[in-house]
Formats: sequence, structure tokens, C-alpha cells
Amino acid sequence: MLLYTYDPAPNPRRVRLFLDYKGIGLPTRQVDLRKLEQLEPAFRAINPRCIVPALQLDDGSVLCDGLAICLYLESLYPERPLFGADALERARIVSWDQYLFTDGFQPCAEVWRNGHPAFAEHPLPGPHKFAQIPALVERGRERLAVFFAALETAVAGRRYLVGEALSWADICLLVTLEFAGRVRCPVPAGCPQLLAWQQRIAAELAPYGAA
Repeated sequence: MLLYTYDPAPNPRRVRLFLDYKGIGLPTRQVDLRKLEQLEPAFRAINPRCIVPALQLDDGSVLCDGLAICLYLESLYPERPLFGADALERARIVSWDQYLFTDGFQPCAEVWRNGHPAFAEHPLPGPHKFAQIPALVERGRERLAVFFAALETAVAGRRYLVGEALSWADICLLVTLEFAGRVRCPVPAGCPQLLAWQQRIAAELAPYGAA
């Protein structure tokens, strides 16, 4: 297997933390998004969607979604499980993944990709060109305010999002909060429970590259 990735980007970071926490060593190849290497013919031949992370399997097929990649690797490397202790916890973790992506991660991307000149022709991931929509920057910020308020309630009294152990859901939330900080929409002071949760999980994952 070969993992195509770009370490500074948030989506690849989710997978990197998963791999490091579980002690999975995979050969990797960096695809520099700043240089638009994901759009070059060599990478398009591997992943026509032109996104990372992308895990090329031994048979040449490719998984190109963080959740799919980590679910597959969890089945191969079950030690230190990150997808729950049973079927119900697994379902809840996947449900959190979807919620965090649509309500937290995507608003961050709206702010970043519609407000930064580097994405003037590529406000959406992939090979196709679109126009930026500046109004989505403000909408993204408004969506994040709603997201933070919801998570302030959700994490109150919880160490982990699902069950009694760290999971993929916690990794996803931590990376989403980091992403929000990068787009200058950090968790506000009015969300002390969420800020405390972020600090605890970051400290727990610090030995695995979360610092």
C-alpha cells in the first residue's frame, strides 16, 4: 500500500493521527497542494478526484476518503481500536464523522477557500474550476458559531465523544477545531467546555503528533 498525502492539510492530518496512534507504518508520498501537484497528470492517473489523502492498495485500486481509508485499516490493524467496542459504538462514531464534516469541517473550508486568493479558481476540491463566492465566507463563520454552540453542549461532562475510549470521532473533532483556528475562527471564550475538551484531547494525542 502507498498513502498519498499532504501533511499540513486537515483531511490528511486526520489519517496521520489515526496511523500514528495505532502505530501503523505505511509508505507515504507527499502531494504538495500549494504547488497544485494534485492536479498534475501523474496524480490524476492515480486519483481522478485530485484529492488527498488517497490510499493505493496492492491491487492498484484507490481509497480516497479519510473515513473509508481508516475503516479499512482498522479491519487490518484492530489493535488500539478507534472505531468503538461494538457495532453501536461504531455506528455512533461514523455518525459523528458525518456531522463533524458537514457542520464543522465544511464551514471552515467555505471560509478558507472562498476568501483566500490561492483558491481563486479552485474553491472546491478536485480538478474543476469554479468561481469563489465571497458571501460564503461570512456564512461559514455564522455556521461555525452555531457548530461551536452545539458542541459546547455535546462535550459537557464527556471525556470522549463516544464510549469510554478515544475514537476516530475525537480525532475528527480535534482536527476540525484546529482547522477553525487556522481560518481565524477559533473556539470562542464563551465555549469553556469545548475549549477544555480540545486541550484534553490535544494533550492525549500530543505523543502522536497533535501538539
